[in-house]
Amino acid sequence: MSRIGNNPVTIPEGVTISIDNSIVTVKGKLGELNQEFSDIAIKIEDNLVILTRSSEHKDHKAKHGLYRALISNMVDGVTTGWTKELELVGVGYRATNQGQKLDLALGYSHNIVLQVVPEVKVETISEKGKNPIVKLTSNDKQLIGQVAAKIRGFRSPEPYKGKGVRFVGEQVRRKAGKSA
Repeated sequence: MSRIGNNPVTIPEGVTISIDNSIVTVKGKLGELNQEFSDIAIKIEDNLVILTRSSEHKDHKAKHGLYRALISNMVDGVTTGWTKELELVGVGYRATNQGQKLDLALGYSHNIVLQVVPEVKVETISEKGKNPIVKLTSNDKQLIGQVAAKIRGFRSPEPYKGKGVRFVGEQVRRKAGKSA
């Protein structure tokens, strides 16, 4: 029995959810999100979205909780939005942006220039004495996570000095290094 899937999703003020064939559309003040669903029945009853599965098959059980979480994330995205912050730890690591073009200096022989999709807003924060921060905001949790993972993948944090691109608040496991 899926505990997450059985919880209904409450629809806040100003959010409309429509179901057309197997596509759920969520509209709110921050935009519109679409997601395709299968094998799960979705009903809207007085400001609640209720998901029910057709059988106790393992695949249906897995999708039950997944789809409930996706709808909940879509509702949160169009009401409040999502933000992710990445911190650049390392000597000489810098980040600047012009519009949607992100320019990263991560210790390679050349700068990495990334054209970020228009659904994700990019902001760079550089204060003297602190590590540069790249702030991403969007209403789509999946897309912002994908963009953040791509940026982090350019220079993942290494375990000896902790240098690299990491999420703000992320703990990097450190190794001792050579012992003479």
